[in-house]
Amino acid sequence: MKSLLRTVLVSASCAWIGWSADVQYPPLKLGSAAVDFALPGVDGRTYGLKDFAGSKVLVLVFTCNHCPTAQAYEERLKELVKDYAGRGVAIVAISPNSPQGVRLDELGYTDVGDDFEDMKIRAQERDFNFPYLYDGDSEVISKRYGPAATPHVFIFDAERKLRYQGRIDDTERADLVKVRDTRNAIEALLAGAEPPVKETKVFGCSTKWSDKSDTVQKWMEKVRREPATVTQAKAADLKKLREDTGGKLRLINVWATWCGPCVAEFDELIETNLRFRHRDFELVTVAAQYPDEQAQVLKFLQKHSASTRNLLFGTNDKYALLEALDPDWSGALPHTLLVAPNGKVIHRQTGALDFLELRRQIVPALNAITPWPGMK
Repeated sequence: MKSLLRTVLVSASCAWIGWSADVQYPPLKLGSAAVDFALPGVDGRTYGLKDFAGSKVLVLVFTCNHCPTAQAYEERLKELVKDYAGRGVAIVAISPNSPQGVRLDELGYTDVGDDFEDMKIRAQERDFNFPYLYDGDSEVISKRYGPAATPHVFIFDAERKLRYQGRIDDTERADLVKVRDTRNAIEALLAGAEPPVKETKVFGCSTKWSDKSDTVQKWMEKVRREPATVTQAKAADLKKLREDTGGKLRLINVWATWCGPCVAEFDELIETNLRFRHRDFELVTVAAQYPDEQAQVLKFLQKHSASTRNLLFGTNDKYALLEALDPDWSGALPHTLLVAPNGKVIHRQTGALDFLELRRQIVPALNAITPWPGMK
């Protein structure tokens, strides 16, 4: 994943979206014709309306990778595809989100972002059985449909007239569902009847439009203004990092300014902190350098906007400090530990980090500490 600290970012929070005043692109009106498109899919194909011409009902679901609510509906979308296979129903997912519209701290519940390459990763990992299309670069098509949040469903009849738009069902918690609006609309159209409900509100993360860029610089400036400091730590301090996490998931990274792999991955390490720090998470960096090199270490931390908890070896006996932090560590840099609140190391890596794998360890560990509302 490329460094987002050097990329323009935009924010819009997860919220209950009705037709609120700040929605710039209202949803397509009932009775409107389906807007044609030519969008790339994660399978390498380009899709348009013609590809679904043989289907009596077309269901377009605007969804994304990062939103917890959208994630809660992934299995239900797969079930819809299975249940209506052979019945003339096409179900297509479209991501409307601009990657430039997703702030790092909105990615705290996901291992991947919303760009096209990350969509391919998610589709493969979750075994999606429906076309998953990308509209995040231009958002031209998405702005015509006007999804307010992810997920947002638009259902068209055989003439490709909009007959239903709104939610999939009445709650992201699958065990609490009482009203299955999308299924009800599909069944009615297949039977030649009117959907019992034609329009609902939707719930989820607001669509990340690229033209909300006026918030970008403000957020980036705020991040860069956060002070970077460094404190010397002795053996007892490093041992305590492992034994007492304060109830949080703690990521400990040992690095040095002269270590090429350490420097190369440092920005993404800081991005990892920005992703998860609003949850029960803490990043602690430990500079494996001598106490008299503190000024050099601090300069590096300031340059890289490292407003994390930063430590520096506080004595000249590096081997004692290595032993105190992790007796299983050979001493090679960089070295990373992911420590659960009970002190158990759930991920250990010596050498350059695989950040996707790291995030795949972090997200479920955080969910175990504090489940989000839509989780099973």
